[in-house]
Amino acid sequence: MDAAAPALVGQALHKRFELKGSRQPVQALGDVSLQIPAGTLCALVGPDGAGKTTLLRLAAGLLRADSGTLQVLGIDVAANPQAVQDRISYMPQRFGLYEDLSVQENLDLYADLHGVPTEERRERYARLMEMTDLGRFTTRPAGKLSGGMKQKLGLACTLVRSPELLLLDEPTVGVDPLSRRELWQIVQQLVDDERLSVIVSTAYLDEAERCAQVFVLHEGRLIAEGAPAQIRDNARGLCFIARPPEGVPARTLQAKLLDAPAAIIDAVPQGGEVRFIRRPGAGDEALAALFGGAPVEPVPARLEDGFMVLLRAKQQGAAAARPALAAVAVEGEADEVVIEVKDLVRKFGDFTAVASTSFDVRRGEIFGLLGPNGAGKTTTFRMLCGLLPATSGFLQVAGVNLRHARAQARARIGYVSQKFALYGNLTVAENLEFFGGAYGLRGQRLRERMQTVLAQFDLLGQEKATSGLLPGGFKQRLAMAAGLLHEPEILFLDEPTSGTDPLARREFWRRITALAEAGVTVIITTHFMEEAEYCDRIVIQDAGKLLAIGTPQQVRVQAGRAPDMEEAFIGIVTRSRENGGAT
Repeated sequence: MDAAAPALVGQALHKRFELKGSRQPVQALGDVSLQIPAGTLCALVGPDGAGKTTLLRLAAGLLRADSGTLQVLGIDVAANPQAVQDRISYMPQRFGLYEDLSVQENLDLYADLHGVPTEERRERYARLMEMTDLGRFTTRPAGKLSGGMKQKLGLACTLVRSPELLLLDEPTVGVDPLSRRELWQIVQQLVDDERLSVIVSTAYLDEAERCAQVFVLHEGRLIAEGAPAQIRDNARGLCFIARPPEGVPARTLQAKLLDAPAAIIDAVPQGGEVRFIRRPGAGDEALAALFGGAPVEPVPARLEDGFMVLLRAKQQGAAAARPALAAVAVEGEADEVVIEVKDLVRKFGDFTAVASTSFDVRRGEIFGLLGPNGAGKTTTFRMLCGLLPATSGFLQVAGVNLRHARAQARARIGYVSQKFALYGNLTVAENLEFFGGAYGLRGQRLRERMQTVLAQFDLLGQEKATSGLLPGGFKQRLAMAAGLLHEPEILFLDEPTSGTDPLARREFWRRITALAEAGVTVIITTHFMEEAEYCDRIVIQDAGKLLAIGTPQQVRVQAGRAPDMEEAFIGIVTRSRENGGAT
């Protein structure tokens, strides 16, 4: 390929989809034109349903545009998709590893599929194993790898041949910060050493900040493009940090700011403080009323700040977040311990997944379980939910000993799993009816609760839509609605915002803050370290062992006064592994 030729050129691209049960076709792309230079790393960003995946699938020759033209590596992809596919590699969100096959067998299978000559494989494999650090695990079944290792193996399988263009669709979703950093080092190395062209879609704006060009999509249209600095400029001079009053959680001040859209564009907890974007023209009196004289300091704009300014402008003055979730107050003392864990152990044969873990959670607390992929946090989480019995130790939830009465405790909790666990072939309404019945809701009471959660999670008008065909953000809201139908006193959330954009995360956490204020106890696992700032307390686990517990501030101090939770997390886990605390 001519080094000066663009990797991709799209002109006036349109693509619509007919969704079963939906009132009208969904416009995935509308009049999108863009040009992506060769030999660079470029990002596609935007809210759920913005058209990022559709654009990548068009570029990979897996879909055909309704109208417009698209050239990839100088080839008309609609006229000759196979010629494009012979020269690119594409890693979709759910890459198809064969879990019963070993790491080496997966590599061999994909090399066979792509016709990689035997003489080329040895050198290629050695390079990939060095980059991904998977050389020690070539005989391990893919199904027994951690989430981060699976993503690295998926990337290695995608690269068994040397492509001219690499398409990555949210490659770090569900990956912990340590593995996420390693994956990006691999991608950057490919760009630097091989001058590979890479187009990546991502929900993480800190990842897009690494790219040469950023393309912002919204509702199928390209609303901005340029270098990260150009996107940041949309928020220049508008970004500030405020410290909440003594004893007030940062999430409480954030909620107050989000509920004042006339003065505030965006707000998010950061290092125990709140980072916010002031709306241009907001009066000093309005700001003074929000902060009550608390000190406010300007800070440089980030890519995410510029992104949020663009999205809020598209909302045409709508509130910065949806109305807060109206929650029924949970009875009980504020300091009452509702979850108690002592010396909890879970073994799978000779393997110890959780080793002698102890902590407690109080009513109305937001409690975070953090850890690398394979650290044991999901096992701990499933035991707390009553989905998995403990091998030994004491575990009590909502006054019920889970060693003896798991079903009784489950009636008082709500659960939202990491993967969409509702019935994809049922409609939105049918899923709510089914789960409402499972929780004992009937007749008028069920109908009332369904209408309430449909309204609270902005699902009105989607009742007849097939759940499995909904965009990711809608699926998440439906899962939350189902989990809260019976008004549980304890809510378990397993990576609920994995892969969602910053706008959706703000709305989600505004609702969670309202639930906690009403006395609902929230237990959450997450790989997105910004979300740890919303928690009252967190634990960090690795290799089944508890490495840290405390408020986010206490954990940052333990990590050597790290500036944010991501640096604290990486520092604590890395130091433990270097000291032999984890393998």
